[in-house]
Amino acid sequence: MTTSIFLAAPACATIAYVSNEKGNTVSVIDTDTWTVTKTITVGQRPRGIEFTRDGKFVLVAVGDDDTIQVIDVAKQEVVDTLPSGPDPELFVQDAAGKILYVANENDNTVTIIDIARRARLGEVQVGVEPEGMAISPDGKILINTSETTNMAHFIDTETRQIVANVLVDGRPRYAEFKRDHSELWVSAEIGGTVTIIDPVKREATGKINFAIPGLRREAIQPVGMAITKDGKTGFVALGPANRVAVVDATTHQVTKYLLVGQRVWHMAFTPDEKYLLTTNGISNDVSVIDVAAMKVIKTIQVGELPWGITMAPP
Repeated sequence: MTTSIFLAAPACATIAYVSNEKGNTVSVIDTDTWTVTKTITVGQRPRGIEFTRDGKFVLVAVGDDDTIQVIDVAKQEVVDTLPSGPDPELFVQDAAGKILYVANENDNTVTIIDIARRARLGEVQVGVEPEGMAISPDGKILINTSETTNMAHFIDTETRQIVANVLVDGRPRYAEFKRDHSELWVSAEIGGTVTIIDPVKREATGKINFAIPGLRREAIQPVGMAITKDGKTGFVALGPANRVAVVDATTHQVTKYLLVGQRVWHMAFTPDEKYLLTTNGISNDVSVIDVAAMKVIKTIQVGELPWGITMAPP
């Protein structure tokens, strides 16, 4: 009973939710104790997952059910759905938490949803197999990456029109802005790189490359990323390389590789950025990285094929 009260309280800033793609569940992790406190059954193939801005709900894209389910954090159960369109994968909210932008992999669109009304507002046609989603700090530009077209699409959020396309390396999976809007990072799974894009000029300005002794280049597959709030350090999940690259975000040079679980996919900071949690699909666990020490301090078993992770807002 005490646990339930704690989870429902505003102090739930220490709670992480992990989508388990094959298990069709969401694992709830208490980051004070590093334990799974609950496993929530959801729809088929959960992937993209994110807290609403107010911290009251968790949204999870269940791709094989063609919808986004809404988990009530206080009840820790699915209470509603959003009309996402076919095969939703990743999504992003606007700053106010009112509008949701969803990548629909199967029909090459980004669906726009009014969260409160649970209503679809429209869609934007993008490239083939859209996945990565990001929104600029000022909320004016939406980014979508298309895996097969190998582009980052710049979408004006007011007109809902594509205003620029930037070519990146093969199979772009994720996009992340620096907080000061100085750079956009796009990971390319097959290309094995992260492209650095100038968001104002809308052109590529550089690349982050990776090399791990003893591993073939094709085993190094960048996917999820996280950049510290001060913009000084970036972390890149390298998929089947089972490592997270630590990147000097000013020089774009890799400073360290951290060995984590098998097939590391996505990651999320705790609100104070003391810890970074990664989802490891093949080993069915989450690695906890101490950011100051730059080392893995804990492994937490979760469900089958963990994919996405989201942290409660402070």
